[in-house]
Amino acid sequence: MKKSILREREQSSLYDADFYLWTRSAAEGLRRGQLPDGDVQRIAQEIADMGKRDRRELRSRMIVLIMHLMKWAVQPKLRKKSSWMATIHEQRDQIDDLLADSPSLRIPLVQDLPQLYARAASRAADETGMSIGVFMRGSAFTGSVAHIGRLLADSWLPDTIDDLFS
Repeated sequence: MKKSILREREQSSLYDADFYLWTRSAAEGLRRGQLPDGDVQRIAQEIADMGKRDRRELRSRMIVLIMHLMKWAVQPKLRKKSSWMATIHEQRDQIDDLLADSPSLRIPLVQDLPQLYARAASRAADETGMSIGVFMRGSAFTGSVAHIGRLLADSWLPDTIDDLFS
């Protein structure tokens, strides 16, 4: 009994002192089927947090992608001088990887699309000094699986801002 309590305290302080080392130790304990109760709860929390982290990363990358597509659409004269294409390609690649690892993230992504567009429009307006109205449309935008597919298609670029909403 004392060994179990001592091991749990050791793991608790290891979790706080060196998270990476704790993950290695907890993984080994999990493989052996020997985990202190505190580690079971921490592992459950860490797994839940991993899903949240991936969703936050996906949302962040989508905002950056949409923002750059918006700037591409409204500033055609700056296309050749900007690094927008590199950013667009990088975001699409990283988003594709996230969705390949976690296809179920597509469902909340479609639901989040109107909010992501609004945030991207706000950032694009800030970066360009243009009115946010240049980047948004008055009608209610709902988004769809087709919108996601178009945004992520390697060959697709908007000619006008309206192309992002149709």
